[in-house]
Amino acid sequence: MFKILTSALTLALLLPICASAQNTWSPKDSVNGAPRSVSSSFILNNEAYIVAGLDEEGFRRKMYSYDFLQDDWDQEESLGGINSAGLNRGSACAFAVGFKAYVCLGQGETNGFFKDNWEYDLVSQTWSQKSDFIGEARRQAVAFVIDAIAYIGTGIAPSGLKKDMYSYDVTTNTWTQLNDFGGTARKEAAAFTMGGEGYIGTGDDGVMRNDFWQYAPSTDTWVQKASLPGLPRKGAVGWGIFPNAYICTGEDNTFNYSTDLWEYNFWLDSWTQQPNIPGPGRSNAVAFVLNGLGFVGTGYNGIFLDDLYAFTPTLSNGIELEKGDVNIYPLPASDRVTIDVNNQDLELVLLGLDGKQLSTDKYVVKTDTGFMIRRNDLSTGTYFFQLVGSTGAVYSDKILFN
Repeated sequence: MFKILTSALTLALLLPICASAQNTWSPKDSVNGAPRSVSSSFILNNEAYIVAGLDEEGFRRKMYSYDFLQDDWDQEESLGGINSAGLNRGSACAFAVGFKAYVCLGQGETNGFFKDNWEYDLVSQTWSQKSDFIGEARRQAVAFVIDAIAYIGTGIAPSGLKKDMYSYDVTTNTWTQLNDFGGTARKEAAAFTMGGEGYIGTGDDGVMRNDFWQYAPSTDTWVQKASLPGLPRKGAVGWGIFPNAYICTGEDNTFNYSTDLWEYNFWLDSWTQQPNIPGPGRSNAVAFVLNGLGFVGTGYNGIFLDDLYAFTPTLSNGIELEKGDVNIYPLPASDRVTIDVNNQDLELVLLGLDGKQLSTDKYVVKTDTGFMIRRNDLSTGTYFFQLVGSTGAVYSDKILFN
């Protein structure tokens, strides 16, 4: 199927679609193919992909893409391509950078621990093998991406549970070992990126865990944050939509399959329970962010599942300041945006469409009347900003460069 590559401006035009209801779940089109668990997911060109996994017949390598506007799934080229029998797997890591996606690690029918790494090129719609993971082969590890660098670690290997972490540079096709994860060695944790930092939480280190850790790539360091208030669990899923992050589902320490959803606030370092996923409890589902919504689907709870649900989060605008307190001009802008606000005790955080925090030093200048955002190398499209005070975010809005 031919893929049309969309621009950041096109994505921006889609955002109002998700603003109709807040803190609510809605059912979406079930994933094509057999119900499954331990699949992997990623986003390419504003479409979601689910690849591989385990169903009633065994491990698979099939891949499907999800179109947000059509609420429909299509079959894509299976992992490895037409002649790659034997790459069937589950519990693998997947991530995307630009118009390419990667699937690595996992387990198969006859191999309990993979270390290979496969690249999918969206433009040519072909797979090619890249350099192997340099750590010990493993499954049930985690992956997240920050500034076009992938971070992979934890999981279980032939030698046991792991806490080592590695980065993968897709441009040079090279792996680098990093400092270990800050928590205990574990498998089946939840991981994601939010605001330019990585997060790992929950999992199984011999007992279920509910701890939560933040990774700073600039210093290669981990800091423990507030623990998940819900029951400790493994096989949960997580996603980030700055300034909030979410952990959902999983198998808890009473051996029940959870339906609960917890929201983490970056500024307050605290958790709030949100409405449960409307479908059955499950573990080893997939989760992804598409057009400002968090999606959760597939998984296992004694049976394999193929259902899919979308969560619309609260859209924050004017938490303490009102719209009239902030003057933004010009809109759209060619090279700079001025933001006037009658409060000199605030800072400005600039965010991309993916919720990733952009460099303050590079793009933001504090002025006598507020702030100026310099375009520099920013692409055409919509960007978000937050004004932050001592108690957290006090105002959120968007700007547009044409």
